[in-house]
Amino acid sequence: MILRYVANLKVAKELVNAAKPKLKNDQGLRDAFESFNLSPDLVRVVGAAETAAAVLFGLSIFSKRLSQLGSLITIVVLGVAIQKHFQAGHGKEGAQHAIDLVSMAGLSLADTLVSKN
Repeated sequence: MILRYVANLKVAKELVNAAKPKLKNDQGLRDAFESFNLSPDLVRVVGAAETAAAVLFGLSIFSKRLSQLGSLITIVVLGVAIQKHFQAGHGKEGAQHAIDLVSMAGLSLADTLVSKN
């Protein structure tokens, strides 16, 4: 359980760092979203979703349900990011950060589903 919480804090930290420029509505990210055929207005929405997931991961020490919800939000949001990076031709290198975070969130989710506590 402690190892899962430490991993959740790592994912939360990475999500917060990724969300900061999105919440500031960075023009470069707006352009990137447009190049991915996404509405630039989604930049703040994605930033808010990443922040919400980070908060849930941070609070996951109190309940594994919070960890599960944070994992699901992360997997959905970053799953789309991975798909868009591949469609844009960035390959695995372009999507690697998102792949790493989705992997950690998926492992956290799996751990909460199989653990009895």
